[in-house]
Amino acid sequence: MAEFGASWLGWDVVRGQEVRQPLVPGLHDITMTPRKYGFHGTLKPPFRLVNAQSVADLEKATAKLAASLSPAVCDGLELTLLGGFLALVPQGETDGVQRIAQACIRDLDPFRAPASASELARRRAAGLSARQDALLLRWGYPYVMEEFRFHLTLSGRLPETEIAVWAEEVRSTLPELPAPFVLDQIALCGERADGRFQMLHRYTLDG
Repeated sequence: MAEFGASWLGWDVVRGQEVRQPLVPGLHDITMTPRKYGFHGTLKPPFRLVNAQSVADLEKATAKLAASLSPAVCDGLELTLLGGFLALVPQGETDGVQRIAQACIRDLDPFRAPASASELARRRAAGLSARQDALLLRWGYPYVMEEFRFHLTLSGRLPETEIAVWAEEVRSTLPELPAPFVLDQIALCGERADGRFQMLHRYTLDG
């Protein structure tokens, strides 16, 4: 899956290097937005470190968190449309994934610098519900806790007339999807000077 995701998006977040994409007309353009981050499933949205903390401190806290968490198991993955973009999402029971995501949000929040006024305004421009706005103020992002949905992004927002075509293209390219889908590791990633994201460390869930 990781090899497919890196090739499809054109960026290997693990190795921190560009990858040649399949020769599919238009693929480079529709993957431009997720290419920055690489193939991944966000558990805690990107944030700036608060001044009192260091990357080393964050790494230690993430390792401690991973050691306390048990893996999550879902039936598998399926391709779906989320907010106009294509993504892989878990099938079946997702309480375990929600548990891990909520722990990452909660336990690593002391490292997050508060969202700026401009960041809050940008998020609110999307038209948030009252609950999403409350989550934004508390956690710096509106789609966390019960508003969270784990997904592996495969495209940027697509024109409605192109969704079916790209969905079929993805299905024809996808490798066999894992069944069950097991979330037994979390990774800490950082933004490089060039704006791309790269994995800093991977942690096994040992709880």
